[in-house]
Amino acid sequence: MNARLIWLGRVAVSIIGLALVGAIYESMAEAADAKAYPPLGQLVDVGGYRLHINCTGTGSPTVVIDAGLGDWSTTWGVVQQEVAKTTRVCTYDRAGLGWSEAGPLPRDAEQHAMELHTLLQNAQIPGPYVIVGHSLGGLDIRIFVHDYSSEVAGVVLVDSMNPKQVTQSPATESQSQPFSFKAMLARFGVARLLVKLPVLAPAMPPGQEAYYPLYIRPQNFQTTDNEYQGLPASAGQAAAVKSFGDLPLIVLTATLNGLPGWPEWQSELLELSSNSQHLFAENSGHNVQVDEPQVAIEVILQMIQQVRELGTR
Repeated sequence: MNARLIWLGRVAVSIIGLALVGAIYESMAEAADAKAYPPLGQLVDVGGYRLHINCTGTGSPTVVIDAGLGDWSTTWGVVQQEVAKTTRVCTYDRAGLGWSEAGPLPRDAEQHAMELHTLLQNAQIPGPYVIVGHSLGGLDIRIFVHDYSSEVAGVVLVDSMNPKQVTQSPATESQSQPFSFKAMLARFGVARLLVKLPVLAPAMPPGQEAYYPLYIRPQNFQTTDNEYQGLPASAGQAAAVKSFGDLPLIVLTATLNGLPGWPEWQSELLELSSNSQHLFAENSGHNVQVDEPQVAIEVILQMIQQVRELGTR
């Protein structure tokens, strides 16, 4: 019995020791990453916490891009670089993602839309805006268009979520933070070690070297789980927005997105506006900005031209 207790004690001490070493390693690595990969844009206070926004180019309307679930500005780098040759374009990171600091719960569409508007105002980036929403970002911008309609000149939904695809009811207690197993492992450096394996983390294209250092942080995993917990509420909030009126709308659908029901859900999005078009990324999966960035670029430029033509009438 004593020998067994001694063995268990040694195991416990070893586990605690490894966890401590891992936590120290993660803390030091995050500090090193912060120096190696500074924010591309600026950090702007939105009420006690700061969000990252990166604006390039000049001209009007200003394109504002809201990324998908657990995603942020870096994957839109190629699109931003090209669109910036025509007008000002801003990518940003929702609270807790990318370079942005963590924000309050719940992480749902209403909160995201409010934070984005506050960010644009505090960063002194006036409209009119062409709002681009990818995936979850499509739910966010439905709220944004509804709440700040006078500032929006056009909308592009890039393989956007449809509220109908979320069948789960909103949680009764949305203010609690869910336990994140991935975030726990990340706090002890496990995610940082795994990302060094090429089979798990393929090389990123030039200009997106900061993606993995930002991805493997505990804060990123926790925020992604927070956004997922808020998804039913986000869907309910977005579903309440029935119409954009005659606001110009382009729905860009990824043809290779094999999710059952996706084509029908995408077609339904056209009903949001009486002035809508349905275009397709024929060789793209869900992440059009990665698989076929040129298509995303062309669609956004088409919307810019449409808005400018309407403005001259």
